[in-house]
Amino acid sequence: MAEGTAEAPLENGGGGDSGAGALERGVAPIKRQYLTTKEQFHQFLEAKGQEKTCRETEVGDPAGNELAEPEAKRIRLEDGQTADGQTEEAAEPGEQLQTQKRARGQNKGRPHVKPTNYDKNRLCPSLIQESAAKCFFGDRCRFLHDVGRYLETKPADLGPRCVLFETFGRCPYGVTCRFAGAHLRPEGQNLVQEELAARGTQPPSIRNGLDKALQQQLRKREVRFERAEQALRRFSQGPTPAAAVPEGTAAEGAPRQENCGAQQVPAGPGTSTPPSSPVRTCGPLTDEDVVRLRPCEKKRLDIRGKLYLAPLTTCGNLPFRRICKRFGADVTCGEMAVCTNLLQGQMSEWALLKRHQCEDIFGVQLEGAFPDTMTKCAELLSRTVEVDFVDINVGCPIDLVYKKGGGCALMNRSTKFQQIVRGMNQVLDVPLTVKIRTGVQERVNLAHRLLPELRDWGVALVTRYTKLADWQYIEECVQAASPMPLFGNGDILSFEDANRAMQTGVTGIMIARGALLKPWLFTEIKEQRHWDISSSERLDILRDFTNYGLEHWGSDTQGVEKTRRFLLEWLSFLCRYVPVGLLERLPQRINERPPYYLGRDYLETLMASQKAADWIRISEMLLGPVPPSFAFLPKHKANAYK
Repeated sequence: MAEGTAEAPLENGGGGDSGAGALERGVAPIKRQYLTTKEQFHQFLEAKGQEKTCRETEVGDPAGNELAEPEAKRIRLEDGQTADGQTEEAAEPGEQLQTQKRARGQNKGRPHVKPTNYDKNRLCPSLIQESAAKCFFGDRCRFLHDVGRYLETKPADLGPRCVLFETFGRCPYGVTCRFAGAHLRPEGQNLVQEELAARGTQPPSIRNGLDKALQQQLRKREVRFERAEQALRRFSQGPTPAAAVPEGTAAEGAPRQENCGAQQVPAGPGTSTPPSSPVRTCGPLTDEDVVRLRPCEKKRLDIRGKLYLAPLTTCGNLPFRRICKRFGADVTCGEMAVCTNLLQGQMSEWALLKRHQCEDIFGVQLEGAFPDTMTKCAELLSRTVEVDFVDINVGCPIDLVYKKGGGCALMNRSTKFQQIVRGMNQVLDVPLTVKIRTGVQERVNLAHRLLPELRDWGVALVTRYTKLADWQYIEECVQAASPMPLFGNGDILSFEDANRAMQTGVTGIMIARGALLKPWLFTEIKEQRHWDISSSERLDILRDFTNYGLEHWGSDTQGVEKTRRFLLEWLSFLCRYVPVGLLERLPQRINERPPYYLGRDYLETLMASQKAADWIRISEMLLGPVPPSFAFLPKHKANAYK
């Protein structure tokens, strides 16, 4: 790096909060003419953004200072009290240091109120689609049945165009749609484009939904898992060599159920069908119905050399995956789903398994700590959802998962880990993959010891992740895993990083944070170039995301604000991207934070802001003004994922 470039941030005050220069590790090298100070950065945004509302002015300081603490926490700290009610004068030096640590970090005492305005004066679902059917609850219904009264209290429309109406020819949200002016007659009747509606219903664009009948049986624990129970009984009898495990008989093999009509569910405990008899299937009986597939007959997962979008909790939702597919992602995977929640029939958890028709190679990721729940969940998914592979999360480090024995804790529980892998592999008809980390403890690598065992247990593919990519160690893991394919993951933000990763001999690469910072990374890798994307093009990407979000979560008030919420989550990553034309050297490293800089236009500068209030302003460009009940975005959000 040139010396002149290193001194530029110091002269212009553009080194971030610490005022560090570009030579400091973790600071992106931006050209001198674009650098500015923190105060000038926010003053520029305030001067150009005259449309900012009074509410935003109260939430954020124009000088860029941190947001005010909640009243309860500010009073506690001003009085000099610790969390235990002791004063700082009476506390020991060690206790004072502990008090300082407690006062920093995430503000978990903040008022975290979900928007509930859409629950007031909510129209009954029986009236939304002008259905002739009577309300199921009758006089006990707590929803509104007067359409005229609902329209009087309904907020103003957010725009003249309805994405659902233009895409499918019919908006299923009717008068509750926040863009209802595009498809409502003056009398309140919902318009329908017959030709477009008929073409848009077949085939369904989103699959893997939860059937209501199956949900009721899961909640009542009436679903039987014969194949999973047989596999678990083998484990309870002691370790069995893989070669000695029977391939499957008519008595133990649960039939594969094709998607023809209503979803077939395993018989309940009160059924008269003996356990050894085959369960009723759709269509003619074939050998595939009564004989379980052998491992060599399973569907192969051939993704050699492909770009794999990692399963990303919260941000890796279906609309975001559609964006990445459009830019060249080959393989996609759903967000991490907890197996116990799936077995309980929770709709919010099953929503993580939904698959769009553009996702040609799609898998789901499961998290669990015990062989029984993981094996039963695998058998349930093999009957109900359409996926190309199932992935086990052995990389999640958060306490909520780790302390229960799941996530990366499985790397230290080899017996349970083996039972989970073998049990799931026996009940699945699709390949089983595993995502692991380098190790659990710092500087203690375990992956190279686990990979040969995973290969013997029947895993089809392994993805290795590390916080800071150590590709030399990944190369050792490739040799240890051979001939089992191994995907590498970590610190890939450019096609140079991808090329360097492929030189280690990995089968392919998985991209996670890089896709959040710039989803067009897949295009850059395939075309081997740097894309100096403009701010208007980036705004078009965000607009497409909001359109996909309205299709997925709905165009009523609840769906609009849910789309806004996930858009804000994504913007907390996008603000770290530095446009190619502003960099002193290429490429940008994933662990380099941008200093304060002024972009080539106002929108590019606004997208570089790390203030949550500015992210809300961007969302208002796409989804209209934020309702007062949504103004609960936590102040720590700007640094929660950095």
